[in-house]
Amino acid sequence: MKMTEGNNETTMTITANDVKNLIKKKDDIEEQIKAYYDVLEDQGVGIEGPLVDAEGFPRSDVNLYQIRTARHNISCLQNDHKAIMVDIEEALHKLHALDKSKHEQDESQQAQAEAMEQDVPLPSPFARVDGVTHGSPACRAGIRVGDEVIEFGSVNTENFQNLQNIVSVVQHSEGKPLRVSVIRDGQPTQMSLTPQKWSGRGLLGCNIVPIHRGDS
Repeated sequence: MKMTEGNNETTMTITANDVKNLIKKKDDIEEQIKAYYDVLEDQGVGIEGPLVDAEGFPRSDVNLYQIRTARHNISCLQNDHKAIMVDIEEALHKLHALDKSKHEQDESQQAQAEAMEQDVPLPSPFARVDGVTHGSPACRAGIRVGDEVIEFGSVNTENFQNLQNIVSVVQHSEGKPLRVSVIRDGQPTQMSLTPQKWSGRGLLGCNIVPIHRGDS
């Protein structure tokens, strides 16, 4: 157990090992109690058997000192057992509270990290998908009408000049997967699109139009 001080109050920090030690002490006490009960059993008197004979004289057939000692020690150990059971219950409650607090703290940190990620501004899209043909490479890749393109292979917001940039990348990437990043419903989405011949026209099967600065 670690003692920490804060706000002029002393706080006990419980660990799982502390609980194990308390349980071990409880087990030791129970073993001692059992050993003393065995002594009484051997003497044939138990915990409440009489120590005097019918005439009121101390019994001579048993070890009175051993019996009295065993009974006294059992009484003391039972009090110790009650006390340590209380300690174990309190320790388990504190350990549970610490675990719950740590779990909540971890969730809070994760939420903060996710919030920070969401706060990172997305690149401005430079093109928009306004048509996708069913069964085409673009359709199989998951491209949807309305997707706003922020990356198409080596073309991105920074170097895009016109649609010829995309045409050139597609022509030089036939049969090779291209990473396509779009903004969909306000969230970034990545896909792998492989330009290739299919039953329709071109290598993509989708229509892409440029977005000019100021377009809504």
